[in-house]
Amino acid sequence: QVQLVESGGGLVRAGDSLRLSCAASGRTFTSYAMGWFRQAPGKEREFVASISASGATTYYVDSVKGRFTVSRDNAKNTVYLQMNSLRPEDTAVYYCAARRSRNSSILRRDYDYWGQGTQVTASS
Repeated sequence: QVQLVESGGGLVRAGDSLRLSCAASGRTFTSYAMGWFRQAPGKEREFVASISASGATTYYVDSVKGRFTVSRDNAKNTVYLQMNSLRPEDTAVYYCAARRSRNSSILRRDYDYWGQGTQVTASS
């Protein structure tokens, strides 16, 4: 069992930056690929970014490429999402997810554990 706790969300102005953190419990973190998803009001939860267990491979949704960076520190059991140049359309609850595989995925159904989410609001 893996427990995930997100932090770092908040209210910022468009153009500002935030860094989200996701702390994972358990000794198998280094074997899990990790993903970030988001859900805006009235919309489906969508893929944002993912990173393989080793950190060597990352994927991003087109709308955040060049602005967001996913990374992980396996010694700290933590994955990060650095978000720069935030836009109002980035406003959503952001969720961290863990997959029982070394390879990451962009599909929500491939992830086995989820955090409770953290709110990110970018005002115009």
